[in-house]
Amino acid sequence: MKHTLLVAALLGTFAMANAGAATLGGDQLTISGFGTLAAAKSNTEEARFTRANQREGTAGTNTFGLDSNLGLQATYSFDDKLSATTQILSRKATGDSFTTELAWAFVKYKVSDEVAVRVGRVVVPSFLISDYQNVGYANTMMRPPIEMYGQNIIETADGADVNWQHRFGDTNVTAQAVIGIARGKTYVATNQSELRYQAPTAGFAVSAEHGPVTLRFAHVQAKLEVNDAVIIESLSNTLAAVGFRQLGEDIGVGQAKRLAFTSFGMLADWNNIVVQAEYGMRRAKEPVYLSDSNAWYAMAGYRFGKVLPYYAHAKYDGKGSVIQTPAALARIPALYAGVKGLLAGGDQASDIVGVRWDFAKSAALKVQVDHVKSGSSNGFLRDEKVAGKGVTVVAAGVDFVF
Repeated sequence: MKHTLLVAALLGTFAMANAGAATLGGDQLTISGFGTLAAAKSNTEEARFTRANQREGTAGTNTFGLDSNLGLQATYSFDDKLSATTQILSRKATGDSFTTELAWAFVKYKVSDEVAVRVGRVVVPSFLISDYQNVGYANTMMRPPIEMYGQNIIETADGADVNWQHRFGDTNVTAQAVIGIARGKTYVATNQSELRYQAPTAGFAVSAEHGPVTLRFAHVQAKLEVNDAVIIESLSNTLAAVGFRQLGEDIGVGQAKRLAFTSFGMLADWNNIVVQAEYGMRRAKEPVYLSDSNAWYAMAGYRFGKVLPYYAHAKYDGKGSVIQTPAALARIPALYAGVKGLLAGGDQASDIVGVRWDFAKSAALKVQVDHVKSGSSNGFLRDEKVAGKGVTVVAAGVDFVF
């Protein structure tokens, strides 16, 4: 029933888009939106393919929940300097059904033609496409590669940011600095639970656009705290009980642990050639069970009129936790093996082939095939019994904006 309601809503808004329903309330209030109606299926029940921080995904079944979403945005301009924006987003995330969340909610004040301040719920600029990663129509690929975007699940923070833009000759430079508290849920596959986290967050991003090429650098730091992480807390208590209290405290996230994420990205659209690439690094600044990691992807396509075929390759390399397992723990083999497994790194790679067809104004059809290969159980495939063999995911859908 929930699938039916989502499909009906998406089709209704798609019809509105074709009818040109883009602006309401005169010049002061603007209503806009975006959405994706898509189906996906993987070729096996022995591994579950999901988006970053998503529960269901697909495991050999047809699903509308992997990629489908619907976003609505309203902006009210009080004058030429002051405005307020709200965006709500419906999608499948950590729960087993579609949920609606408040994605953006901020007041914006233009200090000058080059400087603007926003206060409220704002985007954390961790990635190349952070501002529009949930807007399928704005992206060439069906979804951001999980190898890259699975490293950092923080999308927004409650706080403030400052944006600055300036032209240097033919180059447009944009800088953003943000500070706030990120709040949300994270899905734990081990016991199929949703855990709430909070993380005081600060970061910045700088981009330079010159002709058809955009370059971007971003750095974000957060102090992550997760309450009621039952499995980790149980392991920490067990370690303390057998004389390894410090190791238990190092592993846990009950007390805030500082993490850093850095990314470099590039976009180019020149003479029908479309290129997108990104490299990211997650690093623990304090002892924690989460793995340090490096990841990257590169995508290239060529536009034939309104049709754009593309190919991408993505790679994730988990370096393992910064925590070193004490040799003395080996006297308890089962516990030693469990800790080593938790702290180990992982790896995963994807080959992605797809095509985008802009068949109508503000609407595009996409078909994409992902072949995902995880070298260990610490990759992003879940319920995995096919390590080293690979999973193929086929998806097709329509992206639209209005």
